[in-house]
Amino acid sequence: MVQHYSAATHSPGIASPGATTAVDWEQRVDFTRLRTQRSAKVRAALESSDLGALVLFDMNNVRYTTATHIGNWARDKLFRCVLVVRGQDPILWDIGSAARTHQSFAPWNDKGNWRAGISSWRGSIAEEVGVERVNASRIAGILREHGLAGEPVGVDVVELPVLKAMEREGLHIEDGHGLMQEVRSIKTADEIALLDHAAGLVDGAYDELYRYLHAGVRENDCVALVNKYLYEHGSEEVEAVNSISGERCSPHPHVFSDRLLRPGDTAYFDIIHAFNGYRTCYYRTLNVGGSNQQQREAYRRAREFMDNAISEIRPGASSADVVRHFPAAAEFGFSSEEEAFGLQYCHGLGLSNWERPLMSRYHSFDHPVELHEGMVFAIETYWPTPDGSAAARIEEEVVVTGGGCELLTRFPADQLYVAGTRYWPGADLVAPDTAGTATSHRMER
Repeated sequence: MVQHYSAATHSPGIASPGATTAVDWEQRVDFTRLRTQRSAKVRAALESSDLGALVLFDMNNVRYTTATHIGNWARDKLFRCVLVVRGQDPILWDIGSAARTHQSFAPWNDKGNWRAGISSWRGSIAEEVGVERVNASRIAGILREHGLAGEPVGVDVVELPVLKAMEREGLHIEDGHGLMQEVRSIKTADEIALLDHAAGLVDGAYDELYRYLHAGVRENDCVALVNKYLYEHGSEEVEAVNSISGERCSPHPHVFSDRLLRPGDTAYFDIIHAFNGYRTCYYRTLNVGGSNQQQREAYRRAREFMDNAISEIRPGASSADVVRHFPAAAEFGFSSEEEAFGLQYCHGLGLSNWERPLMSRYHSFDHPVELHEGMVFAIETYWPTPDGSAAARIEEEVVVTGGGCELLTRFPADQLYVAGTRYWPGADLVAPDTAGTATSHRMER
């Protein structure tokens, strides 16, 4: 069985993994080092690329390059903008009061590089006002100052009016998100420690859920319980809690409901949250009150896919080595790998749930990627019962180490565990044996 990851063993200088309070008597996660190493990786990648600069709007790229965060309400607004120019510190345009806060409390960048700015707020301000034109002119002017006006500019995600405004300024726009994906694919020691802690919070949430789960609760009740636990224990954001039960398990609907859980139901959950920006994607499957042979067999199959895939993970292995252990789409009722996508696959974890490497039967045989030490990704497997009344869903998060890989996820998943009330038939109640002492007989759960 693959070992659990230990930040203390693999991240020299990071003491007391799982502790979050800074102390004077030992070094824990070093946020100065985290900021410095992330910034250095972006600078080095930009220098070795064909790009002269990066213009970044994706909130995770903004955080990675500037170590600033103003809350997840800003995630889909696209109004924060970072300009990274070769050989220069990044310039961040942020909502006005946030820029003032950075100037006061984010001393790792020059105060002049924390600037107030405004966008169209996803088109809420009409294009005729000229916000896009002014911002594009401002960026082009800085590039001209640094002699980079003719160099390609990498952009990650962008609104169409913004793109057109930059092109009208004569900027040659290319993909910048691919470069950022490469930069972010190998995690630093502090990043791995934060990912490990994020997973540890979900371990605790699942323990709470296991003790709570019983016939009569609803899927949304479980979602509420997990949200409450995570926020009370330091989560920065609970992005989603999938709560799926009974016949809703197959096909996977990817969204919870108010369905009532009943005795004998299978239920699987996915908990996605962030601790200091670093995310989880962490499924577990449980049964309520008891389980039948079909449900246990479905779980065994999903676990087998998982264990065989994990056995391949080591530096130098390829994504094709991993996904060959996943079942073909037709084996579990789908007409193509595209239709079955997302049920048997791997995806990178970091400041987002969608980082490299991403592996699947859809693309990894023809386009394999090499695994490297420091990669962190989630592995998801799935298998339905023959009658479609239930399905098993398992997910493990792994970090690639020098000797193979280790697990960040620790809530038990080696077999199908049963939560809820124990039901005892009358024949198994306590009865005296021939010696006059009480004995009992338990029903298999």
